[in-house]
Parts: sequence; structure tokens; C-alpha cells
Amino acid sequence: MQLGGRRRSTNVEDRRSGGGMGRKAMVGAPLGCGTIVIGLVLVLLGVDPLQVLSLLSDPSVTSPTQQRPAPRTTSGADDQLADFASQVLADTEDTWTAIFQQSGSSYREPSLVLFTDSVRSACGMSSAAVGPFYCPGDQKVYIDLSFFHELGTRYGAPGDFAQAYVLAHEVGHHIQTLTGKSAEVRTLQSRVSEIQGNALSVKLELQADCYAGVWGHHAAQKGLLSDGDMQEGLAAAHAIGDDRLQRQARGHVTPDSFTHGSSEERGRWLTIGLRSGDPSACDTFR
Repeated sequence: MQLGGRRRSTNVEDRRSGGGMGRKAMVGAPLGCGTIVIGLVLVLLGVDPLQVLSLLSDPSVTSPTQQRPAPRTTSGADDQLADFASQVLADTEDTWTAIFQQSGSSYREPSLVLFTDSVRSACGMSSAAVGPFYCPGDQKVYIDLSFFHELGTRYGAPGDFAQAYVLAHEVGHHIQTLTGKSAEVRTLQSRVSEIQGNALSVKLELQADCYAGVWGHHAAQKGLLSDGDMQEGLAAAHAIGDDRLQRQARGHVTPDSFTHGSSEERGRWLTIGLRSGDPSACDTFR
């Protein structure tokens, strides 16, 4: 992908242990109630208010919780991935803002949370083992950047567009939240059997794949994709199909337990989005 010089999203929250991309140091922490009381007592005792303010502003005499936290170190490779994810997120913001405007509505941007090992969201506590996910409760995308490495080493799907596809897929779930499709599916799932609920989950995931393709279509029109990028995305879609993952894990496939779709389905719906660039072409529920 050709992202050099493009803007970074401001909707990135870095919670990585040892990470610092996008984090702001706490330079002027608010004064605590106890500190304010001490200041008032000093003023009542006749101390110059300006001297009191200077004293309370000195970090050497405030409580440890009010001091600037120690700087944290990060690996250069992971910081590059964080920067890449921020640029991809920014371009999804531009694309979906324009698409929503064309339909007469406004796009509400999601946030991206970068974490290490485990993270707490409005959907509960999750480990990196679950992979990237979107939480509709707080409208945030969560990614442990180690998954980007695993795409190439574990799943055999290397490349920057493969990584971008994963992020764009999670943004696709955000689109479903904004349109009400996610809530509609959850309501339907509460009324049907587990097998039928799984089938609905597959349709939801395939639609998110298609939405990722819609973004990819518009990225290609901007000249952001180079030769082979789309093949990287398709390779990633095939690599994380339910049938392939089940066969690798236990040697056989159980279609009734699919929740994301087969490799063929995931690749097909990603392709539909890439070719059309039209969200209306992504109706996997028909």
C-alpha cells in the first residue's frame, strides 16, 4: 500500500504495555481535594496566595499520583505497525464519511484501541487470543498488533493490505452498528436455535468482509493500492475461513458451527466489495 504522507487518525487509544504511540504525557494533573484544602488553610494563615499556588504547582511537593508517569519504551517495528493502523483508520474515516454523506446521513467515527495480551472493553475482558474485535457497546475496534505478525507467520497471509483488510473488516462491524444491522441480528439470534444463530453470525461477518472490500475499492481509486495488494487481502480472507481453521485445529470441518464463513465465502464477499465499491451490494442477508 502507498500510504506515505497521508494523515493519521486522531481516534487511536494506545494501551499497549511498553507502548507510547499517540499517548499524551500528564503534564498538569488536576489538584486533589486534599491538596486544595491544604492550600486554603495556608491562605487563611496569612500566606501569600501566589506563593501557595506556586507551591501546589510544584510536582516535587504534590502526591506521586499527580506526577508525570515514567516514559515507556516501544519496539520500532510495533510502532511502525501502530502508525500504519492509524493511517488506514484515517482513510476508512474519509471513505465512510463520504459514503454516508451521499446517503444524507452523518458518519460517527469509531476509535481504535491498541493493546497487549489482554484488554477491558464495554464488552468485557478479552485476551489477544480472540484476535481483533469490535465492541458495539463502546464503538471501538480492539487490536493486539501481534496479530498482524501472526497473519504472515501463522496463517500464511503476509502483506500490508492483508493487515489493512483485518482493520477494515472490524470497521465494517461499526458500520453495522450505525445502520442498526448488528442490533437486529442480536435480536433475531435470541429467538432461534444455536445453529440458526451461527448462520446469522456468518451473514454478519461476510457483510463486514464486503464492507472492507468497499473501502478497498475506494482506496484503489485514490492510488493507495499497489500491484498484488488485492491478492494479499484475498489470501488473508481465505486464511481465516472457518473451514480452514477447523481443519487445521481438529482435522475435520463442522459447517453448522461456522460463525464467520468459509474461506470461499469470505473471499467472494470481499471481492464483491472490492469490485463494486457500493455498500448496497453487501446484502448478505438476502
